[in-house]
Amino acid sequence: MADATSSPTIKLYTAQTPNGVKISITLEELGLPYEVHKIDISKHEQKEPWFLEINPNGRIPALTDTFNGTETIRLFESGSIMQYLIERYDTQHKISFPRGTREAYEMNNWLFFLNAGLGPMQGQANHFFRYAPEKIEYGINRYQNETRRLYGVLDKHLEKSSSGYIVGDKCTIADIAHWGWVAASGWAGIDLNEFKSLKVWEEKLLKRPAFAKGENVPEPNKLRQVANDPDAAAKEAANQSKWIMEGQKRDSSK
Repeated sequence: MADATSSPTIKLYTAQTPNGVKISITLEELGLPYEVHKIDISKHEQKEPWFLEINPNGRIPALTDTFNGTETIRLFESGSIMQYLIERYDTQHKISFPRGTREAYEMNNWLFFLNAGLGPMQGQANHFFRYAPEKIEYGINRYQNETRRLYGVLDKHLEKSSSGYIVGDKCTIADIAHWGWVAASGWAGIDLNEFKSLKVWEEKLLKRPAFAKGENVPEPNKLRQVANDPDAAAKEAANQSKWIMEGQKRDSSK
């Protein structure tokens, strides 16, 4: 976690997922102190009443902070949390741009591209490729192909970037939002080597200290290594599939 000289007011509720590491990386890039609460999604902790008071949708990540001195504010949905953090704390625009500038609007274009497109499509590719109790070829092909298409859009954009970042001349929340998903491409059955510029970008960002720290919150990220070992991947997918199916059954009965 980021170094702090005083007790943090930011509390991050998270798990080791592409969406979860977006926020820990953002906090690390900003150098903000924060307190981590690991949410065990395999035990459906995110559905417990106390957590639903923070995020009524029962998903991670979520965050609370002190607002107006004494009040507590809750934040959920990773894109909303990222926008809050830069609007409130990134006064020097370390990972953002001044509001109202062309770069700020372009940054938001790509943030929404991830939140509405690449993230959900790759999440479905993960589900049909790794977790579904029956292998449905149409579902696997549909979501893997759409993920590849979206990777291609990003790859072509990065190919034209003189800085190697998605927007402007620096790493911003647009880069941070995408990175965890792209880094986990193998889990969705996508070969990142097919996308030269995207692969260079992914490796470049991991060399940043904040990424190296933030990707391992709340626990070490082992997904890339697991995805490259067929036996380990099959075992991990079976374990995750069990609690995912339990969660779907529980949600459908409400």
